[in-house]
Amino acid sequence: MQNYSDDLRIDAVITWVDGLDPLHLAKRGHYQPQAKRNANAINPHRWACNNELSYCLRSIANHAPWIGRIWIITDAQTPDLSQLPDELVARITIVDHLTLFAGHESALPTFNSLAIETLLWRIPGLAEHFVYFNDDVFLTGPLAPGDVFQGDAPVLRGGWVDQRAIAADPASRDDPTLLNALTQINAASLAGFRPDRLFRAAHVVHPLRRSVMAQLFDRHRAAFVTNIGHRFRCVSQFLPQGLHNHACIASGNAVLHANEDHLHLRTGAVLDYPLPHVRAYLARALQPQFKFLCINDLPQVEAAIPDTRDWIERAIAA
Repeated sequence: MQNYSDDLRIDAVITWVDGLDPLHLAKRGHYQPQAKRNANAINPHRWACNNELSYCLRSIANHAPWIGRIWIITDAQTPDLSQLPDELVARITIVDHLTLFAGHESALPTFNSLAIETLLWRIPGLAEHFVYFNDDVFLTGPLAPGDVFQGDAPVLRGGWVDQRAIAADPASRDDPTLLNALTQINAASLAGFRPDRLFRAAHVVHPLRRSVMAQLFDRHRAAFVTNIGHRFRCVSQFLPQGLHNHACIASGNAVLHANEDHLHLRTGAVLDYPLPHVRAYLARALQPQFKFLCINDLPQVEAAIPDTRDWIERAIAA
């Protein structure tokens, strides 16, 4: 493994929760009736723990051994790391929400990934350059530092889209499938981009710079504080990594990556497409040009394709 000095170090940040933990269930049950009803925000699969974290961590060890520290964000929980290699565990630090939300404790407890993502940059000791993983994103091929940062510029995967129709339609705010689009529209707007041309991030790892997020916090403090105040996801929020991306694009300090090297199996794919097509899509993760695989709802996929975990194991293997 190559060693990087602190100024060149790239860390990884992963958010994780065990939604079946009795204490977490009790807290969620207490606050959920107060949440604005959006099926996307309160879908139980958001807090499900299906061993994705182990796949994610092992994929980092196998395909990005140059990663520096690995920070796992939790809510008074500790994931089981006992089956992971000692060398990997030694690089992992558990960060509680209380640390992340220091000075904003009134926003806790939170069950909202957008609120948590708003404050990732506040992790004590976090490197200037870091990559943010949801725990359902896995590396499926060798990843080099240049795949996520070129100098100080984050390498952004996604594409330009026209979201005017969504932004102009009040009914979109009640469509759970559009919550992510709306939060990206809100993020782009904060950075001065209109809905007719915004950069929609792909479901991959997100390269972020700590100093950029700190500057954005200073510039948009009221919006940040409002963003972290929602205990559950809300269509009025902004996607923090979307704001970061548009700010970097606006400053000319971003690299837009056009090659197709990522796969995203969204919730409902096994219901919307013939299973042989879904299986063929999974098989693409074994092809060398693909570096990322995101599976949004592993239990749903596994129920339809029982050997899904075998595909994942093969894809993340070194």
